[in-house]
Amino acid sequence: MSSKKLRRNILIQQIQYQFVRLFLALARILPKRLIYLFTIILSMVGFYLMKKRRETAVLNLKQIYNLDDKKAYAFTKQVYKELSQTVAEILLMVVDRFDIDDAVINSDEIKKQLSIIKDHATNGIILVTGHFSNWELLAHFLAKHGLPMVVVGREGSNKLIDKRITIPFRNSYGNKAVYKDKAMIAMAKTLKSGGNVGMLIDQKTSGTHSAKVKFFGHKASTTLSTAALKLKFNPLVIPVSVVRESRGRYRLYIDSPIDYVASEIDDEKEKLIAMTAKYNAAIEHMILRAPDQWFWMHNRWKW
Repeated sequence: MSSKKLRRNILIQQIQYQFVRLFLALARILPKRLIYLFTIILSMVGFYLMKKRRETAVLNLKQIYNLDDKKAYAFTKQVYKELSQTVAEILLMVVDRFDIDDAVINSDEIKKQLSIIKDHATNGIILVTGHFSNWELLAHFLAKHGLPMVVVGREGSNKLIDKRITIPFRNSYGNKAVYKDKAMIAMAKTLKSGGNVGMLIDQKTSGTHSAKVKFFGHKASTTLSTAALKLKFNPLVIPVSVVRESRGRYRLYIDSPIDYVASEIDDEKEKLIAMTAKYNAAIEHMILRAPDQWFWMHNRWKW
């Protein structure tokens, strides 16, 4: 990159960072209803103007649910509305105006489950989930109540925002955010020491640690890392999710551990694929609780 382009890139990142800081400052003082109103307006602008994203969601919904154009379009619009609430509530979390304990309506039940899980997790835990409902709330709540984890995420395009806002927010309550390029080493070290790992496994991936595995009945490129870590360290693999039941109110789900290790299969790659199919099925199950709260705008299948 030339020095001119580098200076331009730094300037753009500074402007973006200052804009986000201003936005967060306003979020600290504005009435909550205005924040929800702003995010729904923003999401509808995105719905109408970001044609490629909208069309991807419509196509995904047509293929998976066999919907006609009109129904798929209406469903996609609802997905955007649900996403706007997630964005509003994550924003309120960032500025410490959202009580995560009060938000989880079955928190007492979940705390008891977490206590039992920790007693049985002698080899660490892999918590699998997806870009579904308020996944940031999920990670915060679990960490706050005794299950901090290494959380794998994509590095943001703006390093200032990433370093000064996103990472500190995600590291709340003892979580540790790591980028994908360093993820396998960090996850292996964590599980080897009996720690916990959080993995969002619902987006397409590529490379040697991936394969085409069925997801909602259609093959989609999926990470094999969860299965590989299960075979190497034998942690508990537990699907977790939250579902928004009304504005600011969620039900948290901790599903049964997935113990399957495909012992009937000899070929290593096929073993990993068979195990990963179980994890994809678990993600399907959580999405079906509230399909309009999943991120359908992602090009998951490449039709």
